[in-house]
Amino acid sequence: MTIGKAEYARRRKRLMALMEPNSIAIIPSAKEQVRSRDTEYPFRQDSDFYYLSGFVEPQSVLVLIPEREHGEFVMFCREREPQQELWNGRRYGPQGVCEHFAADDAFPIGDIDDILPGLIEGRERVYYSMGRSASFDQQVMTWVNHIRARASTGAVPPGELTDLDHMLHDLRLIKSAAELRVMREAAEITARAHCRAMQFCQPGVFEYQLEAEILHEFAMAGARHPAYTTIVGGGANGCILHYVENTAKLRRDDLVLIDAGCELEGYAADVTRTFPVSGKFNDHQRALYEVVLAAQEAAFAAIRPGNHWNQSHDATVQVITEGLVELGLLQGDVQTLIEEGAYRDFYMHRAGHWLGLDVHDVGGYRVDEAWRVLEPGMVMTVEPGIYVAPDNTSVAEHWRGIGIRIEDNVVVTSTGCEITTSAVPRTVADIEALMSA
Repeated sequence: MTIGKAEYARRRKRLMALMEPNSIAIIPSAKEQVRSRDTEYPFRQDSDFYYLSGFVEPQSVLVLIPEREHGEFVMFCREREPQQELWNGRRYGPQGVCEHFAADDAFPIGDIDDILPGLIEGRERVYYSMGRSASFDQQVMTWVNHIRARASTGAVPPGELTDLDHMLHDLRLIKSAAELRVMREAAEITARAHCRAMQFCQPGVFEYQLEAEILHEFAMAGARHPAYTTIVGGGANGCILHYVENTAKLRRDDLVLIDAGCELEGYAADVTRTFPVSGKFNDHQRALYEVVLAAQEAAFAAIRPGNHWNQSHDATVQVITEGLVELGLLQGDVQTLIEEGAYRDFYMHRAGHWLGLDVHDVGGYRVDEAWRVLEPGMVMTVEPGIYVAPDNTSVAEHWRGIGIRIEDNVVVTSTGCEITTSAVPRTVADIEALMSA
């Protein structure tokens, strides 16, 4: 693992430094999810839980108690059970959690109802993120109400229940050097996968075959799972933003849009490329593609410390609207069209999002109703696009059914931004050269 115990300990210390005195934080793990009957989806740990512990087993609860005499980091987890481990894999158990994950105390998850209320009692504030799991929400309130019911005997219930998300997610927004190393590697693996798909592509192959090439490259590099469901949209399917059927046969005269990224040690990459099935853009595809590419370049130029989050989006809107007017897909004054939102018929999403342990990562885009100012260590996507619906009769027929998105991952640096996914060709000439090779 790239990220070691010392970094997880620093993260917990930073979070506890933000908590009020005499408080407690409770963070449950993710749950296993049934796929069908008695089979389950591959388990993926809750990102907040993972960020603070690196522990990837289900049925666990992480507890932080600043300044607790007997240790601030407490875990509840599954016990070692040789028969269960024979069928379903090894477990660390409470002792292993202390040895390998630096917990100060660890207890069997079956004992949580007996132990955790005692840790909550007397605390002035409980930090917990309500609304993610109805069953665990109810469990937390049962513990609190149990303490309240004993108030007449001297039990002291917590005075306040506070959402943990704001503090924790602001910490997650700025990536450490170790996190950036993992994310750069995820970007490199994803770049290789996109290049592989471009070189494999030809008329007559199916969308799912390109998806298979992508996933194979991920797995062979040690990234066994994609960060999200891979999108491979040929022709008009590229105009469906979250198209995931991936069943159509690719036609010679169409473009294909691939949106795919691997997950490595919990961290996501997120890349989109659009390229011609035949290996050569036609004139109309090239014209729209060049507009999207210019919009992305304008966004890169706007990403630097001191600028705010939305400046890169505004830059893409300006370039795309100008391009649509120049090509005749929109008519009128550019600034008026922007003010009226006319471009949204062709460009209906934002220019990007935060990236990290979640593909749409945490962290507010606004602070006190103002756009958040960019800082070094933030990681984001830049993904302008133009989508001309196949039934859009307001434009000439040769534009219809063309969907183009170009997406890269960038790290905000002290002087601007670093494009971590630049190994995937972006220009028309470079894409055509790779495909012809």
